[in-house]
Amino acid sequence: MPGCCHRVSYRNTGVHIRNPKEPNMSYPGSNQPGVGFGQEIPTVKSSPHFDPSSDASLLRKAMKGFGTDEAAIINVLSHRTSAERQQIMLKYQQAYGREEEKGDDTKKNLTGDLIKDLKGELSGKFEDGIIALMTPLPLYLAHELQAAMSGIGTNERTLVEILCTRDNASLLEIKNTYQHHYRKRLEEALCGDVSGDFRRLLISMCACSRDERNHDPALANTLAQQLYKAGEGKMGTDEGEFNRILSSYSYPLLRCVFEEYAKIKGKSFGDALDSELSGDLKIGMKAVYYTIQNRAGYFAKALHDTMAGMGTNDRALIRLVVSRAEIDMGNIKQEYQKLYNKPLEKDIQGDTSGDYKKLLLALIGA
Repeated sequence: MPGCCHRVSYRNTGVHIRNPKEPNMSYPGSNQPGVGFGQEIPTVKSSPHFDPSSDASLLRKAMKGFGTDEAAIINVLSHRTSAERQQIMLKYQQAYGREEEKGDDTKKNLTGDLIKDLKGELSGKFEDGIIALMTPLPLYLAHELQAAMSGIGTNERTLVEILCTRDNASLLEIKNTYQHHYRKRLEEALCGDVSGDFRRLLISMCACSRDERNHDPALANTLAQQLYKAGEGKMGTDEGEFNRILSSYSYPLLRCVFEEYAKIKGKSFGDALDSELSGDLKIGMKAVYYTIQNRAGYFAKALHDTMAGMGTNDRALIRLVVSRAEIDMGNIKQEYQKLYNKPLEKDIQGDTSGDYKKLLLALIGA
């Protein structure tokens, strides 16, 4: 497990924060820089003998005739990576793209469009999960951002989930996809929906200009002093200075900065954020902080939040499982067990049902 200032990799992340007033905002290892950044353990891996044409045929057979073989659909799609699913879609179109014109399956209106056919055969949360799987991640997250900014009010926590926890390359993909699909710059859309220091934080993240190469530990003490002077070391808070540091420097360097901060103040920088900030800005900056400190533990907490209390936040649950399965869901499961003394699959089994439950369990390798 890498320690402070070691080089690590950061890949697509997604996290949901339900309630800024939750009393328990601590995460396992949150005061231990580097925890949660060991070897990544995905639960969905590339198939060693991948055959997209045969998979397309299996999916077609699962949807032909009377009824639908949901188990076959789950078995294929939950064991293929996102890139492999895109290949399956192309082979499906290649093989069946003109069958509707020939009159084949007209009673069920099957076509050569796999997404369209799946939507016609499935329903409810199971359909939502399958369509999320079949959508390339940058496009899926662009859709989620648009949904968060559409209608009455803004879902700020979804914006935090997507924009405050990703590296430059991932954010750039999302930004470009959003602009291509919605014909509008993401920054422009954000400026119309959020304001103040919170907007500044999101726009800073969208700049995709974090220095991800500089891990020089010699800078850590100076930056820690700057954070202290911007917050607990003065009357009032310089939110702009917090924003500058959290959005500009590499994750390994910032872990060192947080370690130095604890030496200066005798408490964590996370505690400083709690005392100095409030509202959406606090949630956004703590998302950055906790993602740096213990990524797997953070996502374990986020998954628990989707299932805590009355009802289930299915949209966030689907997003977390789909976005992490190919990266580090194995690590997240380990942290979930440590944090809640029970396996993740137990809570998923208790909060979901039917084919939707079977899909989620397959994706987390249960």
